[in-house]
Amino acid sequence: MNEAKYIWMDGKLIDWKDAKVHILTHTVHYGNAVFEGTRAYQTEDGLAIFRLNEHCKRLYNSAKIVAIKPNMEYDVVKEAHLEVLRSNDFTENVYMRPIIFLGYGQMGVHHVKAPVQTAVAAWEWGAYLGEDELEKGIKVCTSSITRNPNRSTFGKAKAAANYLNSQMAKYEAIENGFEEALMLDENGFAAEGTGECLFIVRDGVLISPPNDNSLESITQATVLELAKEAGIPIERRNITRDEIYICDEAFFTGTAAEVTPINSLDHRVVGNGARGPMTEHLQSAYFDVVFGRNPKYKHYLTYI
Repeated sequence: MNEAKYIWMDGKLIDWKDAKVHILTHTVHYGNAVFEGTRAYQTEDGLAIFRLNEHCKRLYNSAKIVAIKPNMEYDVVKEAHLEVLRSNDFTENVYMRPIIFLGYGQMGVHHVKAPVQTAVAAWEWGAYLGEDELEKGIKVCTSSITRNPNRSTFGKAKAAANYLNSQMAKYEAIENGFEEALMLDENGFAAEGTGECLFIVRDGVLISPPNDNSLESITQATVLELAKEAGIPIERRNITRDEIYICDEAFFTGTAAEVTPINSLDHRVVGNGARGPMTEHLQSAYFDVVFGRNPKYKHYLTYI
């Protein structure tokens, strides 16, 4: 990966190579940690973090859900994002990873006495699913892995342990020649990708599943806001995978994935097999926002 100079850990900047944890770190063994994926873009007015407030709020909400009491104050961690960007010589767009995790000092499943640690890392990272794929789209398969049921875990927490099934679904997709996986919920409806929310278009209507069985996505909310502004009809309802086969367009959204078209699902071509007109419009509008080209949404950007 693209290493940077410094990582922020527990209140101070340290060299990237020194950001280490003990082998008996509690989170390594039991998976309880919460994190965010946040992006900073090189705008005409300098490097700016997109929707920092919302990402920090979700980070602390996630910690509350999984019963981790953060060791650092909210405002300190929020400022740490800016400190990390200022301390590193980034010339490209940046991906940021704040994480609150359980450190070394306590073993066993009961986690409450484990020491809590917080870190914020950042590195230069382009389009998660590929630059060319932002236009031509990606091949997706329906995974055999079900999205974590609400009866077994906390789906509103962006928790490390929640991503094991995403990891296995992604592995399955790549090994079978696809680029991403679509996970269904326990009732057989489309839930989300391995790290993205789903949208489809049918007869001019933009459709996205409710967040009953998916993370409450900041990118998804932004795209819905842009669609509403553009006068696009919107529906939030369940989607079956065979409806995706016959839809006009489909795309994934997420901080890492941004707005990435889906050109096929389970070897069925979606729409014209590339980025459709509504996807292109919303993708363009989204990039105008994150790059600071739309003054109406400047309040979503935190400049360093």
